[in-house]
Amino acid sequence: MKPIRLTYGFLTVSFWTLISRVLGLLREIILFGVIGPGPVMDAFVAAFRLPNMFRRFFAEGAFNAAFVPMFSKKYQSGENPNRFASDALSGLALILLALTAVAMIFMPALVWATAGGFGGTERFDLAVGFGRIMFPYIFFISLAALFSGVLNAGGHFAAAAAAPVVLNILVILALLAATITGGQAVLYLVWSVPVAGVAQLALVWAAAGRAGLRLRIGRPRWTQDMRRLVVIAVPAALAGGVMQINLVVGQQVASGFDKAVGWLYGADRLYQLPLGVVGIAIGIVL
Repeated sequence: MKPIRLTYGFLTVSFWTLISRVLGLLREIILFGVIGPGPVMDAFVAAFRLPNMFRRFFAEGAFNAAFVPMFSKKYQSGENPNRFASDALSGLALILLALTAVAMIFMPALVWATAGGFGGTERFDLAVGFGRIMFPYIFFISLAALFSGVLNAGGHFAAAAAAPVVLNILVILALLAATITGGQAVLYLVWSVPVAGVAQLALVWAAAGRAGLRLRIGRPRWTQDMRRLVVIAVPAALAGGVMQINLVVGQQVASGFDKAVGWLYGADRLYQLPLGVVGIAIGIVL
């Protein structure tokens, strides 16, 4: 990549990441102001963490760590990158549909495994209900991450970097709408998450089409490239799982204390603000 292109990419990603982090901070301020620390907040955080936990594997985690370098190589050499990306998209979509179906059925077990301290309290039932509404977010955001990887590999950074802003905007609008209409804020909140996933996917899918990167979901094909993709992705998934175990352990401990899960979540959001603006931006562009 030429230096000027590298600089442009870094500045573009940094700008949108900064906007996303600032709006994310505003989102959390409004969230704590409207819902506040307590059983409902704890249940929401635990339920929202489930799709985000799996997202580390299927979105910007292990899958993209394997997919993006392979796609970039094909894109630069002209080896039919759209065909490879379409095969990856089809396979990923099938896996995500199966994962979502299983998670919806076994949501109580997932909540118990990640927030065992909720057992015997209202937080458990709330988290199960919220989880079943929000878990499909993993399907949309993971496919969106694949399209983002395709766009980044082609040097089209803006749409991929702007996509996270959509979630923050829709959550903020949902909470404000609940406040204005007097509706049940948490229901507005949890339903805004899958809606945001659809919007994020639509944004990057359309941007990829405009860039000439037209991908299609079809019948998954077990090609040599797909086998290589799996071979590379599995070790990356195991390595990424270490961080997720740390997060789960932290939440398990916090779930035994009233309001602790919500406060821990708020502290983590503050920590993410400076991390994303520089570190993540450089990683994406390189």
